[in-house]
Amino acid sequence: MIISNLVGGLGNQMFQYACARSLSLELDLPLKFCTDTFGAYNAHNGFELTRVFKLNLEIANTGDLAALIGWTQSFPSVRRALEKRSFSYLASHRFLSESHLKHGASLRDLVRKGGYLHGYWQSERYFASHAAQIRADFKFPQDLCEVNLHIANIISQRTAISVHIRRGDYVSNAKTLAVHGTCSPEYYQVAIDTLLQRCPGAQLIAFSDDPRWTSEVLLPRYPAMVLVEHNRGVDSYIDMRLMSMCQHHIIANSSFSWWGAWLNPSPSKMVIAPSRWFADGRDSSDLVPEGWEKM
Repeated sequence: MIISNLVGGLGNQMFQYACARSLSLELDLPLKFCTDTFGAYNAHNGFELTRVFKLNLEIANTGDLAALIGWTQSFPSVRRALEKRSFSYLASHRFLSESHLKHGASLRDLVRKGGYLHGYWQSERYFASHAAQIRADFKFPQDLCEVNLHIANIISQRTAISVHIRRGDYVSNAKTLAVHGTCSPEYYQVAIDTLLQRCPGAQLIAFSDDPRWTSEVLLPRYPAMVLVEHNRGVDSYIDMRLMSMCQHHIIANSSFSWWGAWLNPSPSKMVIAPSRWFADGRDSSDLVPEGWEKM
């Protein structure tokens, strides 16, 4: 059995699901998910996968965890401690904690007879061989409200470029800011100008959790840009859906817009991503897929 721990915002949950789902398909192992750590996680909108994508996930219980990694390590507080490097030596050999952000080629071999996955697994390389299945799993509900249907119609009528501006907790939370940082105005200007040169007349569709910043910094330079700011709280995922409908993408250092771009299946799409994903300098070289352009 494979048990994947789910935590973080929607984009992170999608990475965790995609990695585990691909491994379960490759190894023909049953797959369950652990959601009990959300009790100590107050950011974003909690556990969203089943609500957003209507996935029918099997949730692991204490007995499943105890059978896989031992009774003591089945408790959420113990599992959170074991992810820290200073306690990792105490973990069961089936407790597979991500030690860095680079793709771990040996993960498949380590989980061959089952394992508990604790990490973010932010690389397409973990699930590229099952990309079609992952896209099918991440199918959004059909209905859009009137205002979002209007945005979708704009996107469908001409070449559209999604521009994601992620600030929110990247700015308001000092710890998060120290890890991630924010994309600069210069990044957006160079990326936008680059794609507009390649696609003259394209429509810019901006998605932001900080519409004031976007209005003050980007709209004066790009007055024809459409700013989407109404999808809030539990409706935030609709921005990802609308992003995926655009032909080309400029993403932030955010797993949310990463998925907005990746869910566009077009082989001719152009995606520009920030060359520096983390402010603290950690290696993110496997995070941006081949074919996407870094700036």
